[in-house]
Amino acid sequence: MRRAPWRRTEDPDERARSRAESREVLRLAVPAFLALVAEPLFLLADSAIIGHLGTPQLAGLGVASAILLTAVNVFVFLAYGTTATVARYLGAGSRTQAVAAGIDGAWLAIILGAVTGVAVALFAEPMCAAFGASPEAIGHAVTYLRVSAIGIPFMLVVLAVTGVLRGLQDTRTPLIASVLGFGLNIVLNVTFVYGLGWGIAGAAWGTVISQFLMAAGLVAMLLKEARKLHAPLRAHPGRVLTAARNGVPLLVRTLALRAILVVTMWTAASLGDVPLAAHQIAATIWSFLVFALDAIAIAAQALTGKTLGAGDVHGTRRATSLMIRWGIVSGIIAGLALLLVMRWLPLLFTTDPDVQRVLAGALLVVALGQPLSGYVFVIDGVLIGAGDTLWLAKAMVINLMLYLPLVLGVYALGPWLLSSEPPVRGMQHAVFWLWVAFTGFMAIRGVILGMRVQTDRWMVTGAPRR
Repeated sequence: MRRAPWRRTEDPDERARSRAESREVLRLAVPAFLALVAEPLFLLADSAIIGHLGTPQLAGLGVASAILLTAVNVFVFLAYGTTATVARYLGAGSRTQAVAAGIDGAWLAIILGAVTGVAVALFAEPMCAAFGASPEAIGHAVTYLRVSAIGIPFMLVVLAVTGVLRGLQDTRTPLIASVLGFGLNIVLNVTFVYGLGWGIAGAAWGTVISQFLMAAGLVAMLLKEARKLHAPLRAHPGRVLTAARNGVPLLVRTLALRAILVVTMWTAASLGDVPLAAHQIAATIWSFLVFALDAIAIAAQALTGKTLGAGDVHGTRRATSLMIRWGIVSGIIAGLALLLVMRWLPLLFTTDPDVQRVLAGALLVVALGQPLSGYVFVIDGVLIGAGDTLWLAKAMVINLMLYLPLVLGVYALGPWLLSSEPPVRGMQHAVFWLWVAFTGFMAIRGVILGMRVQTDRWMVTGAPRR
């Protein structure tokens, strides 16, 4: 009978190896954690700054951010797929090929970013209107989205180059870029929104400028490494197309995941501006915690790719067990931390007392679901690092199909839930049950991923096929 991958071994040699692997995980995960939390901190900063402009502005940010994050995160394979590919080449002993694969990914990011940015700018109004929020909220959403579309190419380049550096086992450089970018973003947003009076557009411009400077710095680091290894810098159509083709399964997986998040935001929008604003804050906090927990998943991608590239199946299994335990413990810590501050946290984002009250129940569900999130994200990272992307795509589509009855049930019951007196109580119930449904999605995902990781079918060794 196979030992579950999260069970601790009692063998002394295994424990010694586990301690060495723990140090390696920490070396990768700690900088990755600090870099990853900077990404949702951009949105947290925007939410806090815009929230004090008014509830319609915050609701508009919720709609715009759902579209923007979808437009960017459908291409997350630029980071995840690149990390796995580069790490496998590194494990197989070919650093030059690893960097060359990363260059291909960066060119692909530029092409996809330019096309996506133009599309989002052109269709910003109908996409925002599709959420069904109030006309005032939609107006703010369109403004924010059109400005933010300018920064989409820079965001995708940041994703791609960050993936290259992670695959090379370097998580410190993305950390430096993220910290500097986040710090500048705060300064620019406050200056543009309040100092210059640009409103919600000012927050978008601050983020665009910050993302541009982050992309420029990371590309400079990648070019320095490429020149040192004499790796080709020009775009090679065949290799770029290969990189795009290899990313298709992760694209499908991400599209299904974004569909889950968008239909959840759409359901929140159907409940009114106050529930939508509360859901936006809860979703932003959940995203912050996701990125924090995803640090171990990033380490899992890099280490899994490297060990499988080197043909070390036993080391891969051992590291997987370690990182799953760490993911669960990290989730418990994150959940407890949120429970400790959830009473005061709403005050940072809004002065609307109704939004603050509606938010409380959602944050409780978010906190209790963190151990499950830690488990899910680590296994997801392991399977991405292993290149098991086709299975992950199929699994996420199944997750979407199983989640739709849950979230559409909340949508259908929305008018009944909102009919409670006083009205704010009905809004509390509606948003609470929306987050219960979303946690149900995470539970389904955890069961499916757990079943896969206990098999050996995902552990394919050697350098990637190009």
